[in-house]
Amino acid sequence: MGSRKTSGVKKKLIKKTRQAKPVPAWAVVRTKRNVRTNPKRRSWRRTKLKI
Repeated sequence: MGSRKTSGVKKKLIKKTRQAKPVPAWAVVRTKRNVRTNPKRRSWRRTKLKI
């Protein structure tokens, strides 16, 4: 992707970066380890975004 991005594309990329983070430790403790992994976790190498 080029360096010239529209603000709409930038917003989508920012949202996707936030979504790709792991589950916080406090959430794991609070759910007594029922929630351990983020099912929507995405790696920049494996899965490409349709933007």
